[in-house]
Amino acid sequence: MSSNQPSSRVAKNNRQHRKNGRPKRKLSLWEKIFICILAIFNIALISGALLFFSYVRTAPTISESQLASTNSTEILDSKGNVIWQMGTQKRSYASTKEIPDQLKESVVAIEDRRFYQHGGIDIRRIFGALFANITGSSLGLQGGSTLTQQLVKLSVFSTSTSDRTLKRKAQEAWLAIQVARKYTKNEILTFYINKVYMGEGVYGMKTAAKYYFGKSLNKLSIDQYALLAGMPQSPVTYDPIVNPRYAKERRDTVLAAMVKNHKLTQAQATHYQNVPISHGLIKKHHSLTGSSDSKTQKIVDAYASSVITQLRKLGYKPESAGLKIYTYLNLKLQKKAYNVVNSNKYVSFPSNKFQVGLTMTDPSNGHVVAQIGGRKSSTVLGLNRATQTNRSAGSTVKPLVDYGPAIEYLNWPTFYTLDDSKYYYPGTTQQVTDFEGTYAGNMTMRQALISSRNVPAVKTLATVGTTKASTFLKRFGINNKLYASSALGINLSTAQEAAAYGAFSTGGVYHTSQMIKKIVQQDGTTRTFKTKSKRVMKKSTAYMLTDMMKDVMTSSSGTGKDGHVSGTFEAGKTGTVGYDSTVNVPSGAVSDRWFTGYNRNYVLSIWTGYDQPNKAGNYITSGYNSQIPLYIYKSIMSYAMLNKTSRDWTMPSSVSAITLNGQRQLFLTNSSWNSSSSSTSTYTPSSSSVFSNSSSAVESSASASTTSSSSSSSSSASSSSSSETSTSSSSASATSNTDNNNSSANNSTSDNSANESSSSKASVSSSSDDNKQE
Repeated sequence: MSSNQPSSRVAKNNRQHRKNGRPKRKLSLWEKIFICILAIFNIALISGALLFFSYVRTAPTISESQLASTNSTEILDSKGNVIWQMGTQKRSYASTKEIPDQLKESVVAIEDRRFYQHGGIDIRRIFGALFANITGSSLGLQGGSTLTQQLVKLSVFSTSTSDRTLKRKAQEAWLAIQVARKYTKNEILTFYINKVYMGEGVYGMKTAAKYYFGKSLNKLSIDQYALLAGMPQSPVTYDPIVNPRYAKERRDTVLAAMVKNHKLTQAQATHYQNVPISHGLIKKHHSLTGSSDSKTQKIVDAYASSVITQLRKLGYKPESAGLKIYTYLNLKLQKKAYNVVNSNKYVSFPSNKFQVGLTMTDPSNGHVVAQIGGRKSSTVLGLNRATQTNRSAGSTVKPLVDYGPAIEYLNWPTFYTLDDSKYYYPGTTQQVTDFEGTYAGNMTMRQALISSRNVPAVKTLATVGTTKASTFLKRFGINNKLYASSALGINLSTAQEAAAYGAFSTGGVYHTSQMIKKIVQQDGTTRTFKTKSKRVMKKSTAYMLTDMMKDVMTSSSGTGKDGHVSGTFEAGKTGTVGYDSTVNVPSGAVSDRWFTGYNRNYVLSIWTGYDQPNKAGNYITSGYNSQIPLYIYKSIMSYAMLNKTSRDWTMPSSVSAITLNGQRQLFLTNSSWNSSSSSTSTYTPSSSSVFSNSSSAVESSASASTTSSSSSSSSSASSSSSSETSTSSSSASATSNTDNNNSSANNSTSDNSANESSSSKASVSSSSDDNKQE
């Protein structure tokens, strides 16, 4: 029996082994990695599905009316009235039967080769786009869109680059599936062909056929269908009139795609690729827009142009975005401004070539309420002269470049004495002159600004230094490089100047120009905009500049007196740009005339001149024509101020007023002046005052004798409209009178060390409200 025990134990062990199974084998490292990857993939798949359904749960609805409607962006005025539509041509809607098969084949070949096989989304295309994103290709999310998805995007979503998100792509795909289920392929193609933007203000390919070729849609040739099919991707780039080279390349790409899609043979494609892109294009395009729309769009053209420019900067494609843009446009003021510059009822213009650019703002918030980009224009969205920055603003920059920095940094009073005598730009042989070639001697800063004398302005910038003046300008968003001659003009637009002068009206607070109040996208998403504001100068600086510029409008020697609106508290500055002496123009002729004026309700900046000032006859003569900006201002501002209360500016506590030689003058309250003399007709500074400037470049002793001479010199400076004229001796160009003078002048005037030292030693204190720079 004992001999049988081992075998029984073996049998028992075998039974136990069969019962428990084989011994467990350990997993290899690669098997563990695979299992982890599989688990992560499943988790990602489930998470992605949950995320997708959370996105589509909030997707907007889409209706047939949205699919069939135009995709035109609308611009609305401050009252909510539509004043501009991106489609300048009235759309003709093509029925499914009207669309030739050749056009459908062209569209499908270039936009979505598998259009007839998928159900709204193309999985192969999506993975292709995903791969492109990973590898850094330019295809990106956009490349995954089918033709149906493109239709959905054009119908309910924004085209802004900032809205190309995974959420939007998910919602776009979901809605594309719903559209593919509800509508036939022919119906989807019909929606798309009628909706897309085709350039030149044209929506829909039926309208495009009439506009570009003067034919109905079924009368075009294969190459013409290919041209139309390729345009929606970039209507401006592929415009056959504007960019024939790129248009041909795109057309030929479409023809090549048709070969791949087996709709053309290679021989046929080659034949049509050899056809000139100009084949069948008509030279004269007849407007397909209703007359009432056309009339309104002409009136608001410049304003709309600026809004569209801003939209593009924000990343939108306004031609295909279907946006509603709510603006601050005051349509009544816009119509008034349009009528003033486009008729001779208010102002007598010398010719139809004489041009105007103007911008009107509300200084309290920076809202642009009106803008005119030209007169007698037959084009839509043409040159906007209100925003052009290639013309010198002449003496309208003196408060910004010269006297503003002098008050802000050097604490000059309005009776600071300046010497108007023979003077050369430092380090050069270039003489500074006024139009009439005479000098007026000693005068106060107030009188120099009122009569717009050039030598005192140049000497002021030389004393302040271009570095400090540049710092002052940058606060207004103006980044022009300054030279010695910049004292008499830098290149600015009326839009820039209106915003800058607005800060004078608000006591030193600058509001960034704002035209757009809010943007409503097709899916209802609203984006609102708020004006950015900041303090750019002391209250005392703004008030003292305004007080002096009030005299520009009311003084007998003021250059802006012809623009004064009776019963209105207002201030302003004229500007003139003259020709170089080598240019053959009549005596007294100038190239540009400006005026920027303001009250507490509005700022209005106006430029006048010719687009080609150096062309024979394109100059502004002296007399009435030189005063046209003032007459425009008076006509528009008089209308704007009807039924409005005109309020004067309140003097801050940091400023005090005295009477010198019968004229009101201002100085900083806490400066070291002998207040006991304030009741007399003359005023003498203490020896420590900043206003006793020792610089040889500027004779600036504000003594009783020099102040008295200021009064006597005012009559010699009273030839107001001509004395301010700035000229360029560096070239014969009439449009660049300031910024191109030689660098030696700039080097000589950048923060003259003697002047800097003098002013810093004699600095005076300001009251607390001026020391706060917000």
